[in-house]
Amino acid sequence: MSIEIREVKTSKDLIAFIKFPFRLYKNHPYWVPPLVQFEESTLRKDKNPAFEYCSAAYFLAYIGDEIVGRVAGILHGTELQEKALVRFGWVDFIDDREVSKKLIEAVEDWAKSKNVKAIHGPMGFTDLDFEGTLIDGFEEIATQATIYNYPYYKEHFEALGFEKACDWVEARGAVPREIPRRLKRTAEIVEGRFKFKVKEFKTNKEMLVYANSIFEILNESYANLYGYYPLTQNQINYYVKQYFDLVRKEYVSVVVNDKDEAIGFAICFPSFSKAFQKAKGSLFPFGFYYVLKDFYFNKTLDMFLIGVKPEYQKLGANVLIFRSMLDNFIKTGATDVMTGPMLEENFNVLNLWNDYTGEGNRLAIRRRCFIKPIQA
Repeated sequence: MSIEIREVKTSKDLIAFIKFPFRLYKNHPYWVPPLVQFEESTLRKDKNPAFEYCSAAYFLAYIGDEIVGRVAGILHGTELQEKALVRFGWVDFIDDREVSKKLIEAVEDWAKSKNVKAIHGPMGFTDLDFEGTLIDGFEEIATQATIYNYPYYKEHFEALGFEKACDWVEARGAVPREIPRRLKRTAEIVEGRFKFKVKEFKTNKEMLVYANSIFEILNESYANLYGYYPLTQNQINYYVKQYFDLVRKEYVSVVVNDKDEAIGFAICFPSFSKAFQKAKGSLFPFGFYYVLKDFYFNKTLDMFLIGVKPEYQKLGANVLIFRSMLDNFIKTGATDVMTGPMLEENFNVLNLWNDYTGEGNRLAIRRRCFIKPIQA
């Protein structure tokens, strides 16, 4: 039967778009389903402030009445103007190369009127959305913030003429039983020389005071990373509301200078991967219980975000962040830690990870952003 591409037009279509991977990866041990409510909020134009400068279209591939693939096309205003690129994301498909071909062509055809020169992805509206095709680490469980996909995705993209734009790597490791001596000593020198200190939060309310500063640091420290564009204030407000209810103050590290200005931060979460698997896309009626249980008792942690203002990156602020995080990991009894995606050439963070984590540390996952020219 022939493959038909249909653009998502209704709320019902959007839910079908969101839920397609639930069938494609049903009972898969390493795929972590997203929360449907969060996905819907991200993809709806009336809810996601990214649509203040982005436009998007979503497509479903059908064979008969059965959905066999999906993809989002995204035009990021600044990126379109500066680089003439269109993004593709939220891409999933059965192992049929004609399906993946037609999905990518749908995005290209949609964007051609904007004079785009190339297409790249998987990427989202921002760096906080799902991005990067998994190309190595297929026997590692995904985090709640990363993509899991079948090995054949890479082959499909390469067959379509895509090449590597960049790679991200993710590490897995054990939490050391004590802070390494070299890390402790280096942190003490930095504190004494530059008068930096780590904020101590007694309540989550105290932590929230620094939420805006955290995202401002993110904008500065990520400015030169692949595909990153500064978040607007409306987006910052959106992410604070979306994420900070799931943050424990013990897993937020904020470093300040002698003027009490935030200069660096790290945010970790208890791993919700298995909780999300049990929740099956919804917090209700039982999903909230699984998430709440892992919020308080899971000893495996996800390192979600880390950033240091550029002018402080060579002054050791990142060392204080790592010492603070490890100290809190040890105090809370955490046993294992998983990083988020790190660009493979981000040696500052990679070297710190290699130096200061425990036995079993390994670069376990690699994911790729692909790019290819669009034929006129």
